[in-house]
Amino acid sequence: MSAPTLRLGYVGLGNIGGPMAGRLATWHGGLSVFDLSDDAIAKVVEKGATRAGSLAELAASADIIGICVLNDEQVRTVVAGDGGLLSAAREGTIITVHSTISPETAVELAETCAAQGVTLLDAPISGGAGGAAEGRLAVMVGGPREAYERIKEPFALTSDMLVHAGDEVGAGTRMKLARNLLHFVSFTATAEAARLAEAAGIDITKLGKVVRHTDAITGGAGSIMLRDTTAPIAEDDFWFGIFTPVRTLGEKDLTLALELGAHLGVDLPLAELARRDLAAALGVPHTEGEHQ
Repeated sequence: MSAPTLRLGYVGLGNIGGPMAGRLATWHGGLSVFDLSDDAIAKVVEKGATRAGSLAELAASADIIGICVLNDEQVRTVVAGDGGLLSAAREGTIITVHSTISPETAVELAETCAAQGVTLLDAPISGGAGGAAEGRLAVMVGGPREAYERIKEPFALTSDMLVHAGDEVGAGTRMKLARNLLHFVSFTATAEAARLAEAAGIDITKLGKVVRHTDAITGGAGSIMLRDTTAPIAEDDFWFGIFTPVRTLGEKDLTLALELGAHLGVDLPLAELARRDLAAALGVPHTEGEHQ
């Protein structure tokens, strides 16, 4: 006898949740949605979803429920507030939290859910509204492997990279925070580079075109995330011969950029940190007395 078809629910139909739910609306088991915006609901209903009159009504009719709201407080209210999902969720229900919240909040809510036989997974997303609309989100899931396996088929409608970040709830959020640290530090570095280029009389829109072009070829920062550890690399390791020339080139170019900044009177604090820390960051720190 085949297993019954999973029924889906979704709460929070904003900039990312809306297009994500729109893709889930094609799921053969059906999708119920809830949001405070009638217009947001109407857009997803047009794609095949069913409108739920309340959080409790949605919870009573769904096996897997996604949440994409603004912050920790809203997630808590949706899950465990008065009339929230737990007021009607059946034992065995899986709740996936796509909002980026504190890992501690995810753990706390998972414990609250577990007391009622409900599994909560933290499942933050990366890829933005465009990725949501195209079904190309990366979803980082923290929680029991068994629950992760249950959500894989329907989530394939929204994600072409579903990752089990770890068996503990909170692992998905910790992965997302590390990913976004890189994202926003790189934005700050982008501004630093633009200030240097502008001071040097360079058209920064043309610089942007060059950056996008070459990052599309090289992979940008993600291209060096190839090892399973951040420990120093042994000299007989394959990666030693790869990252040592990267270190040499990087330190040379950072030094030249800093010299240009000094000449133009442009402060480059991230470049200073990068030159100081690049070798250790790559896993090929300089040995004592080695020329840098």
